[in-house]
Amino acid sequence: MENLINRFIKYAKVHTTSSEESETVPSTEIQKDLGKILVEDLKEIGLSDAHMDDKGYVYATLKSNTDKELKKIGFIAHMDTSPAASGKGVNPQIHKNYDGGDIVVNKDKNIVLSPNEFSTLQDKVGKTIITSDGTTLLGADDKAGITEIIEALKFIVEHPEIEHSDIHVCFTPDEEVGRGADFFDVDKFNADFAYTVDGGEIGELEYENFNASSVDIKIIGKSVHPGYAYNVMINAASVASEFHNMVPKDEVPENTQGYEGFYMLTSISGEVDEAKLSYILRDFDLNGLNKRKDKIKEIANTLQQKYGEDRIIVEIKDSYYNMKEKIEPVMYIIDLAKGAMEEADVEARIVPIRGGTDGARISYMGIPTPNLFTGGYNFHGFYEYAVAEEMEKAKEVIINIIKNNK
Repeated sequence: MENLINRFIKYAKVHTTSSEESETVPSTEIQKDLGKILVEDLKEIGLSDAHMDDKGYVYATLKSNTDKELKKIGFIAHMDTSPAASGKGVNPQIHKNYDGGDIVVNKDKNIVLSPNEFSTLQDKVGKTIITSDGTTLLGADDKAGITEIIEALKFIVEHPEIEHSDIHVCFTPDEEVGRGADFFDVDKFNADFAYTVDGGEIGELEYENFNASSVDIKIIGKSVHPGYAYNVMINAASVASEFHNMVPKDEVPENTQGYEGFYMLTSISGEVDEAKLSYILRDFDLNGLNKRKDKIKEIANTLQQKYGEDRIIVEIKDSYYNMKEKIEPVMYIIDLAKGAMEEADVEARIVPIRGGTDGARISYMGIPTPNLFTGGYNFHGFYEYAVAEEMEKAKEVIINIIKNNK
């Protein structure tokens, strides 16, 4: 486990934050800094064809060591960290033999990771907890997944008695900004099925995710002197507020769970002459997503009739779809993962992803790709942590999947 921790810390320290504003590929050039390290590390463990393409995707293959006709497996993780919190200057802290109480992450700044606030800690007594110093995220999402894949492959290479098929690896950029699969090369990857190693709590096995759309709304106002505004002025900022007040208030992320979908206002800005709103729409059922899109159009239409058709401009784009449709015909890959977890003394917990992964889009590109746990928690924030023993279990699950693919 010490080697796994050291590798994870090495990767966590590399700044790889992606950017929603950038139009380059990858969105930040710094992601390639980790890509170069991963290419060398993959070559070092025996994957001699490891390379990074010009868009920052790292590919490698461990060739089959048997004449048996076995399905080709793939493993995928992403290199970038979320722009929601700083990923620069990550300073991992190791807290051994956790005693069940508060973890002082940063004494000077009085930053404390407490089981009273984060209940998942209550089950981690005696474990090795890895945090940042509280001023950045940790980057377990998804450098834990990268670490576990490489450590598992290293084990397979060191144990040639384990028969295995071709094993394909890809580490993607820009997953956190929704572009991780944009330039994923299906033909180069060449797997029959794959797993993203990008989940959280130990035992998570996910093959259902939200259908997702994004909404951008532009409101054109009419600005005049307020002293002469009667029946003339159209205050775009006020109309934006009016629009949002017509969105179902109970169907938002903070009021939904499980299989419940939502509308989420992600940004709002404006002045008298122009305002903008952005939403994300999520629903596990495609018909449900379409109803949410229709609701947005209905609100827009109501306000267009009130203020003028050319003053409310709505753009809706689909982002990704529920991978369940692509996984159900090949449920043996779920059974394979469940068996691998059971063999590692991990209880498999099939849960829906209240979000999306690269695997959702890759499933629709022809490679069914469910998601495995990493042992990381509280992603995208300063209270993120990883459990070393659970990362070791994730590594063991990957090994068992490879070993049991018969």
